[in-house]
Amino acid sequence: MNNAAAAIALSRDEALALAEQPLSEAMLARAAMIRDQGFGANMTYSRKLFLPLTHLCRDVCHYCTFAQTPKHIPAPYMTEEQVLASARQGAAAGCKEALFTLGERPELRYKAAREALQAMGFATTLEYVAHIAGRVLAETGLLPHINAGCMSAEEIAMLRPVSASMGIMLESASERLCEKGMPHYGSPDKTPARRIATIREAGIAKVPFTSGILIGIGETRRERIESLLVLRDLHAEYGHLQEIIVQNFRAKPGTKMVNAPEPDLEDMLWTLAVARLIFGPQMSIQAPPNLSPGALPQLVGAGINDWGGVSPVTPDFVNPEAPWPEVTKLARDTAAAGKHLEQRLTIYPDYALEPAQWLDPALHTAVLKLSDSNGFARNDGWLAGRSTDRPLQVNGGAVTPELEAVLAQAAAGERLSEAQIVMLFNVRGAEFDRVCEAADQLRAKSCGEHVTYVVNRNINYTNICYFKCQFCAFSKGKLSENLRGRPYDLDSNEIGRRVSEAWQRGATEVCMQGGIHPEYTGQTYLDILDNVKAVAPDIHVHAFTPLEVWQGAETLGLSVPEFLKQLKAHGLGTLPGTAAE
Repeated sequence: MNNAAAAIALSRDEALALAEQPLSEAMLARAAMIRDQGFGANMTYSRKLFLPLTHLCRDVCHYCTFAQTPKHIPAPYMTEEQVLASARQGAAAGCKEALFTLGERPELRYKAAREALQAMGFATTLEYVAHIAGRVLAETGLLPHINAGCMSAEEIAMLRPVSASMGIMLESASERLCEKGMPHYGSPDKTPARRIATIREAGIAKVPFTSGILIGIGETRRERIESLLVLRDLHAEYGHLQEIIVQNFRAKPGTKMVNAPEPDLEDMLWTLAVARLIFGPQMSIQAPPNLSPGALPQLVGAGINDWGGVSPVTPDFVNPEAPWPEVTKLARDTAAAGKHLEQRLTIYPDYALEPAQWLDPALHTAVLKLSDSNGFARNDGWLAGRSTDRPLQVNGGAVTPELEAVLAQAAAGERLSEAQIVMLFNVRGAEFDRVCEAADQLRAKSCGEHVTYVVNRNINYTNICYFKCQFCAFSKGKLSENLRGRPYDLDSNEIGRRVSEAWQRGATEVCMQGGIHPEYTGQTYLDILDNVKAVAPDIHVHAFTPLEVWQGAETLGLSVPEFLKQLKAHGLGTLPGTAAE
């Protein structure tokens, strides 16, 4: 337990020893502390649409009501029209994720499934999944998350271009649960080796992946830990497990396990805390909120950092008796536990920020469009340079003493470290509002209540540039005519005309910057200043990017300080702060 307290990964023996330890306040406190080291005040969820593509399944898990037989459902599969209509409804309700859930390979068991697939032009269920997920992605912008069961490497490769993430619950690594009389008997796809092989293949294919365990179906606490260790080993090898779900069994009418006891809250909290101790501060640990109503603060206290998918438009088809909490209520319950509810995508931030490694190129634009600069879901319409309203943060959470210390340091005029600056950029919820408040207070102290501006004119004398910055749509090569028209290089007469016009209209400043023209020298920039001052001697000149200053100094054989002195002598008033990359 000492290792756990220090957020050091437990050895296998240390982890297994937890099976004999009861739940305690100390265990919960350690789990929460480790969680906070990795996730701070943030609790995440995904706003999703649940698409039960088919309820047919070749497996017969003894606790499941999702799987049906052909005579109990109107059709073997949702049609494309039904899927797209539901997806459009989800997109209109602010969903970002389309969760495809389906039974395992029903065509291997049911003639009705084979005939339905043939009529639609597909040989297998997974071929249909790939097709319809591609349409949902292209036509609605929702990011598919595919829970398609056990898959081969080839099937994963087929689905990767249309799926931002995938998942399969390990449920349990215990072969014992597949024996006669146990819940997985007669279900070939619940064999641990098959499920582990799928998770491994997803790791090899670099697929952001979800897995987890199902507790209360007859496993022992030691078997739970063994299952978690299997997942930890797979993640250590491939790094692809975004989250570990701890899902509690719920007894359902009409199943063989209708009278089986459900895990109580203490058992759930013990398992969550143990999962956190085993995985440490970086792994997302999830508990479905609809399966533990009334106990959400306790779940937070056990070390989780994620609620999973919550849908405003579709029920939980796997647990239809357990409705999703409303997002506003989930936010309030999360805030009551001292955390801030933050929306994520189906692909977690760390993976979304490394698309070249974790996403098929076909998904790069779709994920970028839906994500903010930290990889979370973009949950408002604010865009830099276009919107005037500050985005509201209404989901609560606490302000940490660490943040208050950084704000006090900044208010005192002390230099902040890089790590402290990164902290300020990453705040959310109540901490976001606190940073804005502190900044406004510092502005009032430093500048009072007066807001200033200057009447100026921008003069870009050339857009020809021999640098090739990938983000720039301004610069042109000598022969480029794409994007914004032909390249240009203003002569002295045109620069003078624009300065004169600005002065006559009341401007007191010209802001002048351009591309790094290969034929410009330091004398060019001095001549531009002379030209401006000849036309309007009293106008203020705010000009030249750092790169232009460097270019001018280099071409004249001067140091940067020496060249700056010459620029000042020729009329340069101030330097812009832009283009300092």
